[in-house]
Amino acid sequence: MGSKKMMIFVVGALLVCLCATGVLAEDPYVFLEWKVTYGTISPLGVPQQGILINGQFPGPKINCTSNNNIVVNVFNHLDEPLLFTWTGIQQRKNSWMDGTLGTMCPILPGQNFTYKFQVKDQIGSYFYFPTTAFHRAAGGMGMLQIHSRDLIPVPFDTPADEFAVLLGDWYNKGHKTLKKILDSGATIGLPNGIHINGQSGKVGSAPLTPLAIVEPGKTYRYRVCNVGLRTSINFRFQSHIMKLVEVEGSHTVQNVYDSLDLHAGQCVSVLVTADQAPKDYYLVASSRFSKKPLSSVAIIRYANGKGAPASPELPPPPPENTAGIAWSVNQFRSYRWNLTASAARPNPQGSYHYGKINITRTIKIANSRYQVNGKLRFGINGVSHIESETPLKLAEYFGLADKAFNYDLVKDEPSNDKKVVLAPSVVNATFRNFVEIIFENNENTIQTWHLDGYSFFAVAIEAGKWNPEKRKNYNLLDAVSRHTIHVYPKSWAAVMTTLDNAGMWNLRSDMAERAYLGQQLYFSVLSPARSLRDEYNIPLTQQLCGIVQNLPKPTPYS
Repeated sequence: MGSKKMMIFVVGALLVCLCATGVLAEDPYVFLEWKVTYGTISPLGVPQQGILINGQFPGPKINCTSNNNIVVNVFNHLDEPLLFTWTGIQQRKNSWMDGTLGTMCPILPGQNFTYKFQVKDQIGSYFYFPTTAFHRAAGGMGMLQIHSRDLIPVPFDTPADEFAVLLGDWYNKGHKTLKKILDSGATIGLPNGIHINGQSGKVGSAPLTPLAIVEPGKTYRYRVCNVGLRTSINFRFQSHIMKLVEVEGSHTVQNVYDSLDLHAGQCVSVLVTADQAPKDYYLVASSRFSKKPLSSVAIIRYANGKGAPASPELPPPPPENTAGIAWSVNQFRSYRWNLTASAARPNPQGSYHYGKINITRTIKIANSRYQVNGKLRFGINGVSHIESETPLKLAEYFGLADKAFNYDLVKDEPSNDKKVVLAPSVVNATFRNFVEIIFENNENTIQTWHLDGYSFFAVAIEAGKWNPEKRKNYNLLDAVSRHTIHVYPKSWAAVMTTLDNAGMWNLRSDMAERAYLGQQLYFSVLSPARSLRDEYNIPLTQQLCGIVQNLPKPTPYS
């Protein structure tokens, strides 16, 4: 009897120890090792220097499940510093791993750094890309897809297979040349073409490697992201319709579309059933709202099609100009949150009633272009962001914010002053406030915005100027929760979110030229409790640079 009691005590003590160390509670890990190098790529048929990950362009797909811990050991074999960001991954309590220049020191040439983050309470389709220099123009991007856990029901039958589709505009000039153009104060101009997974196909050109091989009667999931630098793209499948099932991590009402607009930085998932005569078909990607029409095709091949070629007659694109914008706006408004579907958690998405929460702060964001000493700059509310020698998050954490930046240069209301300030741009935000952000676009080109660390409810897009009366037009029931929003020319867009994720978070234009030349800022969201409940301590392996390089680390949170 005594030996049984001793055994129970030992087992019980062991369980207590395991729980205390988090062993029992830890979610599965995904370990990756990346060797980042230069290599020759030819997305448009013109050889140029590209960025490869383990010899691949696009980079390797990160395939994981909700709540997995992702560990990526990045070896930088470039001749320049390097960082990756994981666009759309919320990095809960962990802006240390967000991969922007405002949160992390770059990985120096010849060195490595290990990213460690959790895809906490997220599902859906995302991508990663480099944030340093103008590396995004050279590749280094790849798909990051998060599946639902087995115990969480998904609102559609398991597809026969999934295919990752990264499409975007491309320049034949190399990334270093493009960076020099921007640094000189000029614009990089219009892109030269569109690629689909690093290739640009034309109707009737040399045989293409199929993007997908499908079997008759089966349904497939295509995760599609616009990883380009600026251009909005419409994509469509020849002779096949698409059922939209996910937008940036949210299950949607499953409407059917012939074609979909996808703006820079955005991702969606569609289901396509192989229900046509067996042969080849084209996936078509074409530019939207661009002075220079661009297009590319990829092959979808039926397994029993015996290589029968696709018809040269492509499905037509949507209208352009004013009619095209109206078409695109209506499509945006047709996207609805699936209120009865579960996302990463068992409870339905619609159990969160965002429309009943009182707004505590309204921030109006107006994008503008400027000339500063003859050089092109872009900005927000009269401030054009420049990078600090010390990452903003590190300066703040070490108590040296006043030596690196000034808070709140960007005001909540844009002014009519045409002057611009060039400085690191950080906006103080109150932890757990429910905020409304209005994006006003007074320019003649479409804009796309992304917010790190959060998803927000995209409640409205309209032409003209915003005023408080416009709130009566908001969708306060089933707007899609997402991390990007596009704004049409001479229009505005409204989003709403709860700032419940402590950290330093980047709000940026998803047009790479604009972000590089200053159209971005950071929200500093600090928890007054300074507690591990709200934010993780700085990782032991975090690289230090700038004014904090040789300083002892502050007292950790508890």
